Amino acid sequence: MKNHTLFIAQGGIIATLYVVLTIVFAPISFESMQLRVAEALTILPLFTPAAVPGLFVGCLISNIIGGGSVLDIVFGSIATLIGAVSGYRLRSNRWLVPIPAIVSNTIIIPFVIKYGYGINIPYYLQALYIAAGEIAGCFVLGELLASVLMPYRNIIFIVNDI
Repeated sequence: MKNHTLFIAQGGIIATLYVVLTIVFAPISFESMQLRVAEALTILPLFTPAAVPGLFVGCLISNIIGGGSVLDIVFGSIATLIGAVSGYRLRSNRWLVPIPAIVSNTIIIPFVIKYGYGINIPYYLQALYIAAGEIAGCFVLGELLASVLMPYRNIIFIVNDI
């Protein structure tokens, strides 16, 4: 890595944006039916590898500040990390980048809601709720964000062999 400062700055900005968006939209960011507007940022591995730690740290801090259970803090953040790493690996196809975040959250978060919060909704129904929120956040809002950022990608996201 030639430019550690740029990598850290980009990751820090992404983490901060994730936290702010999650907390501002807290009434719809948590619970068994949720739409985390911050999940739109899961498209950012398309533009920079710094999005991977940025999304992970942002989710971790959001879950702590939001009063998440220990299971949510740990496994919810891991679900975001899995989605970010896998999304980065799929960055050659813009339309595939949000898919891993949708899948990892759809599989992991229903268990978190059941065992971390004691909400007894059948797994398939909880997975459906999470998938709907993730599709809206990651895919719909994420692709809108990508469309806005795409013309400026070489200005905003200077990579320099990171």
